[in-house]
Amino acid sequence: MDYSKVPDIKTIEKTIGALKNNGIDVVLVDTKEQALTEILKDIPDGSKVMNGSSTTLIQIGFSDLLKSGNHKWKNLHEDILKEPDYAKQSDLRRKALTEADYFLSSVNAITQDGKLVAVDASGSRVGALPFAAKKVLIVAGANKIVPNIEGAFDRIKNYVINLENERAMKVYGMKSGFGKWVIIERESVPNRIKLILVKEALGF
Repeated sequence: MDYSKVPDIKTIEKTIGALKNNGIDVVLVDTKEQALTEILKDIPDGSKVMNGSSTTLIQIGFSDLLKSGNHKWKNLHEDILKEPDYAKQSDLRRKALTEADYFLSSVNAITQDGKLVAVDASGSRVGALPFAAKKVLIVAGANKIVPNIEGAFDRIKNYVINLENERAMKVYGMKSGFGKWVIIERESVPNRIKLILVKEALGF
């Protein structure tokens, strides 16, 4: 299966309907530029913002925007990166998950029956998704849509991990791994999780 391919509109619309039935707000956009515009509309000035590591957020220009300071948000990630002590940095990361008004990230797979699946080595990215963060904005390319949860596992174990290992070697000098998994099957808090789904291939 080609996991970099964007599915047809019928499959995308079916997936959106299932996600909404599971309590996840969804907005469909055509391009990565529109995804960034949607984020700018969603996050009010003065909000405390935290983000997880995400190739998708880099690709749409959000990461550069956040680093630039050309916004009216409080960038919690900036404070974390300024802390040289690793233990203190970890404490700040934990605190930021609950302190943030908005947590931004992506996911590794989206099932056609409306589940979001994400995994990372440490849990710093996925820890916010199930409960910790007040509001969650997820940006994902439609290439991450798979038929079911088995397809999500296959996508992650046979496709995502290879690309993530390449990225991790360049950035950290070591491979990544399957540390912490999160599956969002249903969100019970109205308007807590919003998925900005892009009709382009983004991230992995």
